[in-house]
Amino acid sequence: MKTTVSEKGQITIPKLIRDLLGLNQGTIIDFEVANSKLIGKKVVTTDKFTAWRGKGKLPVGKSVDDYLKEVRGDYSN
Repeated sequence: MKTTVSEKGQITIPKLIRDLLGLNQGTIIDFEVANSKLIGKKVVTTDKFTAWRGKGKLPVGKSVDDYLKEVRGDYSN
């Protein structure tokens, strides 16, 4: 696929390629030159909290407070 560099030095990445690589608005791309070729790599940023979100499961029938008291110990007495 071909694209043209604009007057401002910008290019449009064809939609098919954007879809295949999951390039959305705000995606960071790291460019480098190797052997007279332009190489663009998608920068994958991982948020430590996002990686763990949804991993913990509460036992059925327990509230968050009850579960935390059980695993941490009830220190209120």
